[in-house]
Amino acid sequence: MHHHHHHVHSHEHHHESKVTDSNRIGWAFWLNFVFTIIEFIGGWLTNSVAIMADAVHDLGDTLSIGLAWYLSKLGHKAATEKYSYGFKRLSLLGAMINGLILIVGSIWILLEAIPRLFNPTMPVTEGMIVLAIMGIAVNGFAAYKLSGGHSMNEKVLNWHLIEDVMGWVAVLCVAILLQFVHWPILDPILSIIFTLFISINVVRYVVKTMKLFLQGVPNQESRVAIRSALLEVPHVEEVHHLHFWSLDGEQHVLTAHLVIDCSVDTQTLLRLKSEVAERLTEFQLAHTTIEFELPGEPCRDSKDHLHRHSHNNEHVEIEHSK
Repeated sequence: MHHHHHHVHSHEHHHESKVTDSNRIGWAFWLNFVFTIIEFIGGWLTNSVAIMADAVHDLGDTLSIGLAWYLSKLGHKAATEKYSYGFKRLSLLGAMINGLILIVGSIWILLEAIPRLFNPTMPVTEGMIVLAIMGIAVNGFAAYKLSGGHSMNEKVLNWHLIEDVMGWVAVLCVAILLQFVHWPILDPILSIIFTLFISINVVRYVVKTMKLFLQGVPNQESRVAIRSALLEVPHVEEVHHLHFWSLDGEQHVLTAHLVIDCSVDTQTLLRLKSEVAERLTEFQLAHTTIEFELPGEPCRDSKDHLHRHSHNNEHVEIEHSK
């Protein structure tokens, strides 16, 4: 009974995350979009290259957030005949493109900031202060909206926004300091430090997303635990062709062949199936396909067997989809 309840609960959780991640990303998009326009005007009025640079950076953010929003909406569409696993992987694609836009943006900021170390100019500090306070408020609110997200997409976007908040805090500090001292070089120095700090994190995310893209194992410990759990099932003496990969970093897929040591009637088979389902419950897999191989039966997926396909194959597959 408890077991049944658990499934219902996880199902509701998925439905709830489905609604909220699109909403959260939508919020972030509109806030960013409006603020980017304000920034371009502000940068032009204050004659501050730093704010102009940030405006371009924010424009990049707005584009990638818009893309992420579109992809995350698509990602929740039901599976079709052509895309049988659904569209979850689109959000990985979004995270990947975002990461790359952010890396290109960071390189651009560095190219802007480094020459300014040698030839710093004073901006209009009062205007910078006003824009910085707005920037902290807007991006802070958007980051807060996204901080509840678990998908790779939301994590990358959250970095965008945190980077912006930190950038604006820096602009604010520099602008206040420049009210009192004439050290225009502070501006490019800070932008370089922040850009490098964020880039390192984004590169880490892009690498992780790339691994999921290439259907790498999402979590090595889970894979080992799944193998052990399957080997603990009575009558299972070997597990092979165990493939464990992820649709979007959250929803994982498992396929495996279990070699059993006894011939089975319907009762035993049903017992085996429910035992397997029971053992796999804790891993919350989105899709599992398990194949049982009977004693002495050659494995269908082994190379040498493909040549001499035996007719007395008694294959049983169970599809267990949450």
